[in-house]
Amino acid sequence: MDIQTLSARFGVNAERRTDGGFPVFENNIAGKRVLLVADETTAQFLPRIEGIVKANAAACTSLVLPSPEPVADEESVALVAKNAQGQDYLLAVGAGTINDLCKYAGFLTHTPSGVFATAPSMDGFTSGVTPLIEKGFKITRNAQTVSDILMDFDVLRSAPRIMIGAGVGDILAKYCCLTDWRISSLLTGEKVNEEAYALMLDAVRACDAAVPQLLRGEAEGVEKLMDALLISGYAMVIAGNSRPASGAEHHMSHFLEMDFLRRGERIPLHGVKVGLGTMVSLYLYKTLSRRPVFPGCEAVYAEAEMLPAPVYVENILSQFGCPTRFSQLVVARETVKKMFSEAYKIRDRFTVLTLYCTNGWMTEELLNELLERFY
Repeated sequence: MDIQTLSARFGVNAERRTDGGFPVFENNIAGKRVLLVADETTAQFLPRIEGIVKANAAACTSLVLPSPEPVADEESVALVAKNAQGQDYLLAVGAGTINDLCKYAGFLTHTPSGVFATAPSMDGFTSGVTPLIEKGFKITRNAQTVSDILMDFDVLRSAPRIMIGAGVGDILAKYCCLTDWRISSLLTGEKVNEEAYALMLDAVRACDAAVPQLLRGEAEGVEKLMDALLISGYAMVIAGNSRPASGAEHHMSHFLEMDFLRRGERIPLHGVKVGLGTMVSLYLYKTLSRRPVFPGCEAVYAEAEMLPAPVYVENILSQFGCPTRFSQLVVARETVKKMFSEAYKIRDRFTVLTLYCTNGWMTEELLNELLERFY
């Protein structure tokens, strides 16, 4: 099933730019008042979409957030929501944060929103929730699903290499997310939605196979990556939770985000942190046979056997210029050590970290081994 057909199932217009622009989107905004929202970095792409909007909408105004890297905090939400008053449609010109702000501001003001994607850097395009920073803490709020996802592959493939790498990291992480889900089913009886599982796994494999094209900057590779990023959101909708897209590696990423927030430091790209967490999860899976046997272990070993080696992901991410050691994120060694043993508490969800930590396997010896390998 192609991404346009799949998106239509969820009421989303996922549209690739043609010589004629974005005809379905243009029809959707005909006669409406449209607000374009960008930041100081993505404002350079406003001319790629502004003319199309002005030619079809009743009115078009632009809001450029006064930062090259805004955060989705109370101040930014208030600014976008204020400017959304009196508008009929919000179009985010950006990727993660800008899209999150428009989805949430649209939710608050009952205004439909869409996104003109500027980087294939994360899997939140189709999500119906939004991560926000409130009072210095990261939380997740219900938002709205976008009406339109506009893809100009000349723009997407020109994104900074590390942002494309972050998108790849977020997708390769799904190997671990899906295995965490499967072993939870084997060991705790948690139900796996097989449609969501298969949909996500097929998308990950297609994206993985397209890495050489991505490294060459080819549009076909970026298309496979964008497909996987969009499918991640749809798989979560089908499953009714984030299981297909979030496991131990995401819990490690969230643990580190809280540390960066406490220190008031710039938070590294989501997919960069998740990529590092993925390497840790893969290492834990690949060394499971060194741990004591446990009920159901043979079935879990079989799942682990199908996973790629940590060095496989490391080699891919390094080619995109992504960090492959936690020390490259400028985070303290002790924080990373604490993350290994405590990140599983971030959410009540069984993962490979839960397996290790609740069985007493996350020993001082293993912690030092992980630090030696990944810090």
